[in-house]
Amino acid sequence: MKIGELAKVARCTTETIRFYEKEGLLPAPRRSDGNYRQYQNAHVERLRFIRNCRTLDMTHDEIRTLLAFVDHRQGDCAPVNALLDEHIGHVDIRLAELERLRDQLKDLRRQCASAQAIEDCGIIHGLAAMPAEEKQPSESHLG
Repeated sequence: MKIGELAKVARCTTETIRFYEKEGLLPAPRRSDGNYRQYQNAHVERLRFIRNCRTLDMTHDEIRTLLAFVDHRQGDCAPVNALLDEHIGHVDIRLAELERLRDQLKDLRRQCASAQAIEDCGIIHGLAAMPAEEKQPSESHLG
């Protein structure tokens, strides 16, 4: 199948497919005599695997690691379990960060209980009065 067909089957764009090829996550397909990419069912399965990992917010490095286990089925799945446990830890960190953000927003929202003139808006005044802090990078790889 051609790249457009693969994109349709995988429900993604051709740019996504080319990007994953460039990143080394999806192997380059054979080329036809007309230099068209010729994808196989194995590409569909691998692309589905990659997209499912991305849906779970896994990084490309995590996906590469998992794909290495898929490609070289040796040993047991303890390293896969460890990778997923580490990823769950990243998600837990991100959840805590989001809870802190939600609390800040709720505190700000409480400063303006009802609609009023902008010059009297507690949210506007609260935002103006907040100390300007540099955005801290996330402690998780999820960003």
